[in-house]
Amino acid sequence: MTDQLAPQPEQDPSSNAAAGAWDGIAERLRAGGLRWTPQRRTLVEVLRACKGHVTATELIGLCRERDATTTPSTVYRTLDVLEEFGLVKHGHGHDGREEYHVLPEQIHGHLYCEACGAVWEIRPETGAVIVAALEADLGFVIDLSHVTMAGRCEGCRD
Repeated sequence: MTDQLAPQPEQDPSSNAAAGAWDGIAERLRAGGLRWTPQRRTLVEVLRACKGHVTATELIGLCRERDATTTPSTVYRTLDVLEEFGLVKHGHGHDGREEYHVLPEQIHGHLYCEACGAVWEIRPETGAVIVAALEADLGFVIDLSHVTMAGRCEGCRD
């Protein structure tokens, strides 16, 4: 679970704000009609330790290291609810795979270098320009969290 994205300030999972975001999650899940199971507890513990982006496959593997009974369906269902709570936000990588940004502060897209494989986050200011340009030109409003643009980075262009 390596977040190879460009150096953007990520929220430190040990910070008070990040730690507080997960407080009361058991009660919130119960209020939504879900049980607070050992598998869900394990997923929340794993997510609390994550910083940046992680795929569902990586999450399932990390959860299974702690609790072998973890099932993919529980992970996916719980991720859907946690996204409704604003604790994770799903997007898609350059290869189309779904990935999750833990404790997203801002919606963002990604740039992917087809030559070296590096990935960068599109800064919110730049993303706003892209969104505004497409809306002005085509009348289309995009969900920036699902945008990954492929090309070549400065070091690979030549």
